[in-house]
Amino acid sequence: RLWDISPPLHAGSPVFPGDARYEQRWAATIGPGCPVNVSTITLSPHTGAHADAPLHYDAHGATVGALDLSPFLGPCRVIHAIGCGPLVKPEHIAHALAELPPRVLVRTCESATTAWSEVFSAYAPETIELLAARGVTLVGIDSQSVDPASSKTLDSHHLLLKHDLRVLENLVLDQVPPGDYELIALPLKLAHACASPVRAILRELP
Repeated sequence: RLWDISPPLHAGSPVFPGDARYEQRWAATIGPGCPVNVSTITLSPHTGAHADAPLHYDAHGATVGALDLSPFLGPCRVIHAIGCGPLVKPEHIAHALAELPPRVLVRTCESATTAWSEVFSAYAPETIELLAARGVTLVGIDSQSVDPASSKTLDSHHLLLKHDLRVLENLVLDQVPPGDYELIALPLKLAHACASPVRAILRELP
């Protein structure tokens, strides 16, 4: 069984204030003298389910196209921390840390957001430290960011940099029971970008 944990991308997709919204224009349409439809899309690479690159929060960080793909593919645990408040703290995930695989996705809300709001759950820095200490190489969340919307220091992002962790944001975990899966969420090979959309899925383990 597969779980598609990516939101649809369209003109109404929520983005951080100031980010480019999804826009699609038709360069060609099927009709007399034209056998194909061809579209052009414009969007922030942080739209929908996406992987941040270190370049997003470090002026000299790696671009998303330069990242090793290994962290984005493999055993993963979905942990429920629904209603945890503004920060996912260690106590919210303590019940699910035994024999932890190297990828952790946290569900914080009953249903994924469909509109921008400054109110969402982010990772507490001490939770990033805890997961890194347990060998986690990728963290994910079903909210807009691993840091609060108002943060100017991006503490959790910088801990990702410190521990060389990868990150997925804006996931849709509404229908996913807690437990272990295979994660497949490969970013595009964008040579100079600070992030990339992903088509994130979970596959049931045999």
